[in-house]
Amino acid sequence: MLQKHEHTLDLCQLSVGAVHQLAPSFRHLPTTEHADGKYRLRRYSVIRFYHGDVVEMDKHDFMQTGEINHFQGDVKRHFEPLLESTLHSEGLRELCDLFVTHNNLPDGQEIEIHQMRVSAIYNETLVSPEGVHQDGFDYIAIVGINRHNIVGGDVMLYQDSQQAPFFRKVLDDGDIVMLADQKLWHNACPIRAIKLQEEGHMDLLVLTAKGA
Repeated sequence: MLQKHEHTLDLCQLSVGAVHQLAPSFRHLPTTEHADGKYRLRRYSVIRFYHGDVVEMDKHDFMQTGEINHFQGDVKRHFEPLLESTLHSEGLRELCDLFVTHNNLPDGQEIEIHQMRVSAIYNETLVSPEGVHQDGFDYIAIVGINRHNIVGGDVMLYQDSQQAPFFRKVLDDGDIVMLADQKLWHNACPIRAIKLQEEGHMDLLVLTAKGA
């Protein structure tokens, strides 16, 4: 049974207006030369949330240790930043405010934002190539923005990396899973296209932050 302690796992919702405002920008995500860069299209920005406003920082390189990420650990990965129109949108401001408020984070909190489209280009396309893992942060929000012509992609949460998942959910538009990264592990099911002749994808935003 999941041990109850504050903010270990919470489910919440982004407004319909915010989802509609953010969704179009996922059409403009670039591929990369990274190991998963042909099917996990991504932008990445680091911001601070000051007095309710998103302030972009000049950080666009992302790296995790091999101990945390067995798939692409110890590799510095560079990503194009979120579009200015996305960074300064009311939809992203709403999401950051929800993330900060829900986790009682201080004003000026640094937040890393991954904007990602997973394209169903294989019979079974891996949403999470690293498998069951933690990300090395304290706070994580996984946000569903759009699903098109796919099945799968369920977010799965674990109390231990060797156990079966205790939580499993398809993220519909605006669904948010907030979790304490140091207390839980996470993973996601592969996705596949329903109509093979038609493009399929899953659009996500992932926010991460460390404590003070």
